[in-house]
Amino acid sequence: MEPIYQQDFEITDVHVDRYGRLRPSMILYFAQEIAGMHCTELAVDSDILAQRRLFWAVTRHRVQVSRMPLHAEKLHIETWPMPTTRVAYPRSMVAYDEQGQECFRSISLWVLMDLDTRNMILPGKSGISVVGTLRGNELPSPTGLIAKPLGSQRERRVCFTDLDRNGHMNNTRYLDWIGDLLPSSFHGQHTPKEFTVCYLSEAREGQTLNLQWDFIEDGCLQVDGHRMNTDADERVFSARILFD
Repeated sequence: MEPIYQQDFEITDVHVDRYGRLRPSMILYFAQEIAGMHCTELAVDSDILAQRRLFWAVTRHRVQVSRMPLHAEKLHIETWPMPTTRVAYPRSMVAYDEQGQECFRSISLWVLMDLDTRNMILPGKSGISVVGTLRGNELPSPTGLIAKPLGSQRERRVCFTDLDRNGHMNNTRYLDWIGDLLPSSFHGQHTPKEFTVCYLSEAREGQTLNLQWDFIEDGCLQVDGHRMNTDADERVFSARILFD
């Protein structure tokens, strides 16, 4: 199979915000969609993995935005797996507009999880092999985000429409939740230039997350999601978004 998988997408009403711009969460949606298509070509898709009681889960995303595309634009997206590490399967993606200009690029870290125990399975013990390639234009691998004291808080409960087929909160929903923390007036004046999201633990239906956020420096928003677990505070996810 070709190491580079390519697909065209059109930006429709369901992908954009009130200003007609692609929502940041939809960048992760496209990354997830095209990765799934490529995994089908590579015979490591969700149905194949389910037969072995495994599933793919993303642990980190890093995205760099050159220009946020608009409603009705068509995107040409390329994706490719990078060499597998000891613990993860990195994957790169680049999206171009119809003039061939880059709109955004991303790198994501994927791991294999046991469907029954919800434990991570290391690549060397999974029996799942994905041949990786390097093109020389990949983003650096995303690192963890250090917890910081953040001034604002809001609670939000994980509901049915937040869930994906694996029964936990879909990775795209975290960015939608983060977008809701700021008013339309802010989004009308600012768009993300770069963001990192780290998924530290599964968020399940009915759980209440305490969202803590603040601008830790000029134009840079950090959001940490916490929950109480057996009377202990547990960080579920962390994100950092740099706005223009």
